[in-house]
Amino acid sequence: MIARPMFLRRVLLADALASGATGLLAVAVPLSGLLGLPPGLLRGAGLILLPYAALVAWLAVRGAPPPRWAVWAVVGINACWAVDSLLLLVSGWVAPTGLGIAFVVMQALVVAGFAVLQAMALRATPRQGMLAA
Repeated sequence: MIARPMFLRRVLLADALASGATGLLAVAVPLSGLLGLPPGLLRGAGLILLPYAALVAWLAVRGAPPPRWAVWAVVGINACWAVDSLLLLVSGWVAPTGLGIAFVVMQALVVAGFAVLQAMALRATPRQGMLAA
């Protein structure tokens, strides 16, 4: 079992880096035609990911251990993002290309993986190693 608060910080930082990179990509690069996803959806997702990435990075690098509730919130947001991404594909609201489907599925799997790793690390981290409130 992983019982080091440093592992949690590393997983949070990896989440922040991946989210920030994806957010910048969605905002700065015209991917709509390539992915078959609406430009507004991509831009909106990118604009949501950028402040999210900054917040998660701050939790990862700040001097004090992150509050447990804040990390659980990150886990919940990641889980919702992953589920919503897959629901988007089956909803019929968008008609992505094959590459678009692959992109959405892969990022959903990565985000779900972050949620699982963060939850595992949080459960394995002693309460005295983190702020309880």
